[in-house]
Amino acid sequence: MIERPTVRWRDRITTEEAEVAAGTLAPEKAYAVQLWPVAFIAAVDTVLAAYEQEVADIDTASDDAVWAAVERAVVGLNIADESFGAIETDEREQLAEYLDVVLTRAGVDVPALTARAGRDRAELTDAWRDW
Repeated sequence: MIERPTVRWRDRITTEEAEVAAGTLAPEKAYAVQLWPVAFIAAVDTVLAAYEQEVADIDTASDDAVWAAVERAVVGLNIADESFGAIETDEREQLAEYLDVVLTRAGVDVPALTARAGRDRAELTDAWRDW
């Protein structure tokens, strides 16, 4: 499985914490924990884990099943972000790419899937995304 964006976010928090502890980064410059609060990361991880499991279990030849999995993940991410407003441009791109790659690795031809729905590949999440 590919690395979730949340792994990178946690790593950045850990790096900054170590730099602050070592005195090489001023505490006011340690921004990662404000960008990605621990509760936000946990909520996103829960959504991504459910998505991964759902994609692993569905008939990936069924457009309806695939779109339903994407919709549930995007709506779940909307809910996870409601209290935090942490999904901005970089996070949006990382999350959308992650959802796409999970499908691709499961055998879904994402360009064909989106084309059959009259969408561009980059619009995989657009129908439900608030972020």
